[in-house]
Amino acid sequence: MLMLFTITLLAGLTLLGILLQKTYGQVPAKELKRRVQAGDAGAQAMYRVVAYGLSLKVFLWILTALSTAGLFYVVARSLPWPLALLAIIGLFAIGFTWLPNTQATAASRQLARWLAPSIAWILNYAHAPLQAGGQFVRNHSTLVSHTNLYQKEDLIELLEQQERQTDNRMSKQEIDIAVHALSFGDMLVRDIFIPVSQVVSVKLQDSLGPILMGELHSSGHSRFPVYDGKPSNVVGVLYLHDLLQKKQGGKVKDIYQKHVVYVHEEQNLFQTLQAFIKTKRHLFVVVNRFEEVIGIVTIEDVLEQVIGQPIVDEFDQYEDLRAVAARLAAKVHKEQKHQDPEVPEDDKL
Repeated sequence: MLMLFTITLLAGLTLLGILLQKTYGQVPAKELKRRVQAGDAGAQAMYRVVAYGLSLKVFLWILTALSTAGLFYVVARSLPWPLALLAIIGLFAIGFTWLPNTQATAASRQLARWLAPSIAWILNYAHAPLQAGGQFVRNHSTLVSHTNLYQKEDLIELLEQQERQTDNRMSKQEIDIAVHALSFGDMLVRDIFIPVSQVVSVKLQDSLGPILMGELHSSGHSRFPVYDGKPSNVVGVLYLHDLLQKKQGGKVKDIYQKHVVYVHEEQNLFQTLQAFIKTKRHLFVVVNRFEEVIGIVTIEDVLEQVIGQPIVDEFDQYEDLRAVAARLAAKVHKEQKHQDPEVPEDDKL
């Protein structure tokens, strides 16, 4: 009878160690902390233990190893050692493969929460030696936890899977930005540049006035290449805000900026973005391998590939206090309308 009780106790401790390892490792500590901050009492109990990190893992492995060794010793005294070994292997198979896929998973979470205060009390006193021992093994071990990621395509696939995950809390926009940020460097300038035939440009000798201002304003852009003679002979850039600040007549040549920056059509977008940042320019002239001007590319064109959606050029209205305030007021009004749909429009401010 004593032998049966001892075997049952040691087998139970072995299964308990295995289940607690899987249960406490099921949800990352960062996620548990988020749930605690959201007021989840169950997560709070789990986090008290999981926060010990490596010490908890070492403690549970010691518990499992000692109970397994004791169980093997006791069973081997009454059975041949090959049968005792098969019994231990069967017990591990139950603990690592069968139990996690049954209703016992929910029970193990409840058990883990119930045992959390006791385990936290033990770890409070044993944390230092357990942490030191675990760190020593980790530093002298060649085993490294693999991420199962080998190249950026694997990370992109992981992000796409995240979007389909039932408990996903990342918005589609956030995932799209991450995916585009990883892949935009594979694209070349030739994939996104604006050909010369489609570029809204101005002549160096054009007169400044309402007609030119109206044409440029209606284009929806805030900067324009300036050419001399033929459109492919770009000599500078005209900024709309410089034109708006010009209060008297004159010609484009009087206010345009002469600095021209060239970029090759075979250059990738990551390099191009770095060039935009380094030169502090917003528009590059695109040339081909024959050194012919074939179009332009703007920093907005590149950033659109990073965020995966068009950037609307609002004529630098982020520098206009009234424009910024108007957009903020519209956003607040929209949120209030969404929160209080029963309030008539006439009663809203």
